[in-house]
Amino acid sequence: MNFGPPAEIFGVDGIIILVVVVLVLFGSTQIPKLARSLGSAQKEFKKGLDEGSSEDPPTPPAVAQAAPPAAVNPPATPPAVQVNVEGQQGPSS
Repeated sequence: MNFGPPAEIFGVDGIIILVVVVLVLFGSTQIPKLARSLGSAQKEFKKGLDEGSSEDPPTPPAVAQAAPPAAVNPPATPPAVQVNVEGQQGPSS
């Protein structure tokens, strides 16, 4: 089953339908107010971006120097254990 090409939402027909839906939802008196509020929000956003880029970048906080780790002494090696087997004599200490 081939249904043909997908419908274009933002074609000429789609834009006309979108405008009609917006007019029905918001009414003709609310659209200018909506456009003004969107314009002022865009200006405030751009102003914030300009202020943010004009400031010097903040310096990162200083990291406290940690003390070097204490040297860990390896465990002392146990003295060599000498086992005397019957008939054999190990070195005397």
